[in-house]
Amino acid sequence: MGQADWAVVPISAATNEQPLFFTSHEWNTVDAATARIIPTDRHPGAREARVVRFIDRMLAGIDFVYASADGSGFLQLTGKERESWEERIRRRGELYRQGVQDLDELADTEGGAPFAELGDDEQDRVLERLSGAAKPGPYELHRDEAGGGGAPAGNQPMNEDFLDFFPLLVLNTRQGFYADPVYGGNIDRIGWRVIGFDGPPTLKSTTDGSYTTAQYMIPEAEWPYERHPAVLRYHRP
Repeated sequence: MGQADWAVVPISAATNEQPLFFTSHEWNTVDAATARIIPTDRHPGAREARVVRFIDRMLAGIDFVYASADGSGFLQLTGKERESWEERIRRRGELYRQGVQDLDELADTEGGAPFAELGDDEQDRVLERLSGAAKPGPYELHRDEAGGGGAPAGNQPMNEDFLDFFPLLVLNTRQGFYADPVYGGNIDRIGWRVIGFDGPPTLKSTTDGSYTTAQYMIPEAEWPYERHPAVLRYHRP
């Protein structure tokens, strides 16, 4: 039986701000950490997009794994699919709980207070220590002589099941910022507006033909595989 035949539970991930998985302290800590990963500057950041709610719903159990195609709720998982997701979510929840503890321990050493109570610069130093890498600098899009981007866009597969806490937090922050609002983040399509993407008005509009991304396409364009050998492995003549 395919997903199209699964029962739909009429629930929403975005109806309230109450934590379902996190404690209040964990919620505030993760909210603060995501706000340093996608900070608020001249554009809204992770905090305004309610990324913490997206992560909380993701960790709350199997209720919010797959949104139904029409956006009316979430698919009801059963059998092996349910067991598999329960185990995956359990492990992620343990990583987050331990990760919050680690953040607070490092924060106490850095600034003598829990992570959520530190200033931005102190929080950045804690995240640097936790990640083992320096804070990334501003991203600049370099263009080639023809006016195109300096690097090709492509599929970047990543399995969350093998990530430690910090890379998982970074990935989930990006997901919550850009995912469809039905999953609890990207409130008011903030993440989409930041990158100039109009986005579908509803999830249903992506399946009933009323929404299209044709305006972002160049019909006569061809992918210049010969200019980007690194992606040739994805090419099938």
